Amino acid sequence: MQAILHAIVEPGFFSSSLVRTAAALGGAVAVVAAATGVFTVIRSQAFAGEALGDIGAAGGSSAYLVGIGPLWGFAALSVAAAAVMELIGIQRARGRDLATGIVLGLGFGLAALFLYLGTSSGSTTGATVTILFGSLWGISSSELPLVLVLGGIVIVILGVLYRPLLLASISPELAAARGIPVRLVGAAYLFAMSVAVALCAFTIGAILSTALLVGPAAAALRLTTRPLRAILTAAGLGLGCTWLGLLLAWDSYYWPPLQNGWPVSFFVVTLVLLVYIGSGLPGRIRRVRSSRRAVVSHHFERIR
Repeated sequence: MQAILHAIVEPGFFSSSLVRTAAALGGAVAVVAAATGVFTVIRSQAFAGEALGDIGAAGGSSAYLVGIGPLWGFAALSVAAAAVMELIGIQRARGRDLATGIVLGLGFGLAALFLYLGTSSGSTTGATVTILFGSLWGISSSELPLVLVLGGIVIVILGVLYRPLLLASISPELAAARGIPVRLVGAAYLFAMSVAVALCAFTIGAILSTALLVGPAAAALRLTTRPLRAILTAAGLGLGCTWLGLLLAWDSYYWPPLQNGWPVSFFVVTLVLLVYIGSGLPGRIRRVRSSRRAVVSHHFERIR
């Protein structure tokens, strides 16, 4: 057993403080993203999450320019973008696409400006790659308390609003008829999603943040129709993808030909894609079996 473990895991993985910090940070963000992502998929707001991630890149790059932690920039501009989207009218189907498109364009423009200024100043070496594609290895353990606080805020909001948010997501008309303030609930959820997206962008990069937010949740909703079970399933899938991604990234330092290591975000996103594809297999198997039963039943009916 030990020989097999050594063949799979390169030396130093379990004893490294760098790995422990990355696993704690990545695991916390994966759980928060899973809980938020299930509602994101149910509410069909994946495009909104993408827009928040892109404008978060502007926040992260501006934070580098002024010399503060990038997570503050990611969170601040993501929340501000969510407020703008709410003011434009994201609670309505037509306004949702309009708001998302406007914020998406603004996010790209600001991110391009701040990244250009950072590159020109020469004081933010490597910042562009870190902001766009993330670097779990480069996050300090001092950032963990802030990540846990922000993640805790998201979980508390979702926990308090769970039932009204679920009803408002499935049937806004019925929720309004029952006296639920649909717009207020939607605004609170949008705030929670903006913080969750900021955490995803901080760990695996602004460009790839939507994958961790939406991928495990979409796969979980393929496997179960119960929201709470879907949240738990998505959390397990997100944790698995994140931690296995860390392991593969660690091992990749020993892979030829360059032996420089591959980014964690690449492995995480690839694993999320594979999980999503795999989640559709049980449904396909059930459909094939059902089709075969129907054919057999029809055959016996003809014999009779």
